[in-house]
Amino acid sequence: MTALGPASPTPAIAIAGGAASASSRFAASPPLSDDLVAALSEICEVVTSDELTAEFGRDWWPLAMIWATEAQVPARAAAVVSPTSTEQVSSVLALCNAHGIAVTAAGGRSGVCGGVVPVHGGVTLDTNALAGIVDVDDTSLLVRVGAGTYGDHLEAELGSDYGLTIGHWPQSMSLATVGGWVACRGAGQFSTRYGKIEDLVAGLEVVLASGEVVRTGGQPRQAAGPDLTQTFVGSEGTLGIITEVTLKASVRPTHTVQGAWAFSTFSEGLDACRRILRRGARPAVLRLYDEIESDRGYKTGEGRNVLLVFDEADPLIADATLAVVVEECASVERLSDDLVDSWMGHRNDVSALESLIGGGLVVDTMEVAGPWSRLDAIYRDTIAAMSPIGKTYAVSAHQSHAYSDGACLYFTFGGKPTGGDTPEQYYTAMWEAGTRAVLANGGALSHHHGVGLNRSRFVADALGSGFGVYQSMKDALDPSGILNPGKMGLRSPFGEPVWP
Repeated sequence: MTALGPASPTPAIAIAGGAASASSRFAASPPLSDDLVAALSEICEVVTSDELTAEFGRDWWPLAMIWATEAQVPARAAAVVSPTSTEQVSSVLALCNAHGIAVTAAGGRSGVCGGVVPVHGGVTLDTNALAGIVDVDDTSLLVRVGAGTYGDHLEAELGSDYGLTIGHWPQSMSLATVGGWVACRGAGQFSTRYGKIEDLVAGLEVVLASGEVVRTGGQPRQAAGPDLTQTFVGSEGTLGIITEVTLKASVRPTHTVQGAWAFSTFSEGLDACRRILRRGARPAVLRLYDEIESDRGYKTGEGRNVLLVFDEADPLIADATLAVVVEECASVERLSDDLVDSWMGHRNDVSALESLIGGGLVVDTMEVAGPWSRLDAIYRDTIAAMSPIGKTYAVSAHQSHAYSDGACLYFTFGGKPTGGDTPEQYYTAMWEAGTRAVLANGGALSHHHGVGLNRSRFVADALGSGFGVYQSMKDALDPSGILNPGKMGLRSPFGEPVWP
């Protein structure tokens, strides 16, 4: 069994000169009054040290990693509070709401879009102590778990003690918490079999800005108005702070199947994936790499777009799934199953990002989604839009999560600025060009990384006329605007957007 992570945040990269002495990229947060710090301290642990506020002011956002090499963090909160119960979260929010203090929730801080950056200072609310399995209903296959629970620890306990799995296996498995999964509408690498996190959430416990505790869901299906659970899934701490999650579980499978194939074009591979799903097969992994990424990862040479397939299920289901895949890929080259083993062995390795950024490159990933009818155009136009910018060495993509109606395209880019541009200018231009190409072709702004700070400027365009509904929900649930201000393109009483 793979060794478990520390069940605590893992910094993406060291801050040059140390966290305590790092400067803030954005405006410094004014300190809290002594009376307010004392009142918060009566509720739970409060820390105001420069070192801790610096670490809690960043996540795995690649641009923040570049800033770390320059002895900077994006922003600091004035204090970090660490409640140990929902009741304490409620008290913290009620106090901050009464005083108009911004509150930004932070769990594993593994996001890659700057979601935990406290752009307007105030208080960072650390959810790590809200951890552990609360209850397992084996008959109904439901698991109640604290929002601060880390994914690898959850799966280890469910597997060893109950023979169950949630089936949610993101690359950040040992870095991210359950609350983060839900808040950012994340996806695991086996989502084609088990679904994304929004498919796996059966209910929530959420604390509103006022301190009111709301519990949603709990039934397999119900016709009792709109789905309030989904209101908070993906809201990234702007509507409430998630303290507990009820997840749907599955019996941990023991039978697996796998295979690998090579297509002459990325488009042909996408069509094969579409046909497989159209026939009702749902392999846990259905990953298609373009020619660049195929050769980079598997040394397959020119002209090969590699498809990796893996499934885990009841033997009858898994074998039938593989049979459908074999039929749909019968006209192309079958590769060694070792390629699947290779992917399984390194699929959670995130070490390359630090070394590339430390070496002076500007690198990032941009995952989006679109219907099958638009994926070819999204792939083609996005790469064409990003490739000419600066000194871009490569823009590539793979299809990483697939469903009957469409799939996720996961783009990777790397390069350097030219003509006197800064890394920030190059980075912003790449995101602007790529995102606009995706939206112009009817794609989704994000598939599973969420919005955070980096994508906030695109949300209004992505949601269209629905953005006003989101803003109305924010105004109703958080009228003082204290929850994660400066994110998701929403109005903020604390000031104008700080990025870009």
